[in-house]
Amino acid sequence: MKRIFCFLFGLIAACSAVFAEGTATAVDSLPPVRGLSIGAPSRQGLDDFLRFIDMELAPARFNMLILGVNWNFAYETYPALRGENPLTKADVKRIVAVCKKHNIAIAPHINLLGHQSWATHLGNLLAVYPEFDETPHIKVENYSGWPNPDGLYCKSYCPLHPDLHKVVFALIDELMDVYETPLFHAGMDEVFYIGDDKCPRCGGRDKAELFAGEVTRISNHVTARGGRLMIWGDRLLDGKTTGLGEWEASMNQTSRAIDLIPKEVFICDWHYDNAAPTAVLFATKGFDVAACPWRKPEVAVRELNNMLNFRQNSTQPMASRFQGIIATVWQGTDAFLKEYYAVGPDSKEISDAVTLKRLIAEYEKLK
Repeated sequence: MKRIFCFLFGLIAACSAVFAEGTATAVDSLPPVRGLSIGAPSRQGLDDFLRFIDMELAPARFNMLILGVNWNFAYETYPALRGENPLTKADVKRIVAVCKKHNIAIAPHINLLGHQSWATHLGNLLAVYPEFDETPHIKVENYSGWPNPDGLYCKSYCPLHPDLHKVVFALIDELMDVYETPLFHAGMDEVFYIGDDKCPRCGGRDKAELFAGEVTRISNHVTARGGRLMIWGDRLLDGKTTGLGEWEASMNQTSRAIDLIPKEVFICDWHYDNAAPTAVLFATKGFDVAACPWRKPEVAVRELNNMLNFRQNSTQPMASRFQGIIATVWQGTDAFLKEYYAVGPDSKEISDAVTLKRLIAEYEKLK
């Protein structure tokens, strides 16, 4: 019965269109996934955001929106986790309505495992449930910039805490329900703290198995309700072998998890400074994958061309896994929209707004 979740919300058509199979043809000259990853707007900026979807994304044939919700929702299951002035259920339904109108699939996003703090600010999950902290002995108020003696970039939660998943799964369920979607994005990027030696549960354990175990638990939960998990792919890449280092890849032994997680997990393969062709590795391992650029327009164009070339020059099983492009925005959504409408169409600036406009222009060429 749980498998009928997509049908209950009328999104089978949109989901099948997003995760299409087959090589590029005259009909399918665009990649199957044309997405944008962006934070959920403020309540004050909601009207502008809806117009942006209606007037910019939809005409440009975007069909996926990864929406960074985190604590910007009035959770009913765990109201203590709500951020300040969060989006209400009625607000979310307005986003759902405009996306349904244009067959845009929504993947609500919560940063799970890593990114539980930023600089000296502790995220809501660990602020409300400090017992979930993987490294309680490291205090965010002592953060002094990167690098630092504590190796603190962002906090992680302990994936083996016995009470953690009751909370996490309730949040996932609530977001998938309110956004009427079978998709959920769990983040899981830039996890620097995992298997800490001082953690009574994780200390001494294999970091790849810890990471894979958490991905698998979340994926199994999402799959059981007829859905699909999406994550960032950096922790599945070997930072030394690839030369990508500790940000775009792993230098703390989690990369072997690529062979331990379920193949139905959708990989968002982000590279911001160069169009590293690591999508080939993910596709070879059996994963659907999308390339994810950020601020550099030329890199975004190369990543788009890579994906089109991979689709056109691969065997059918491989070609079907190169799903497309998901542009990323890492500034506040309200500020991004102001910038988007301020920059000219021929701007050479390095910014997420200019990059998105460049991708839209490239999609236009593929009509």
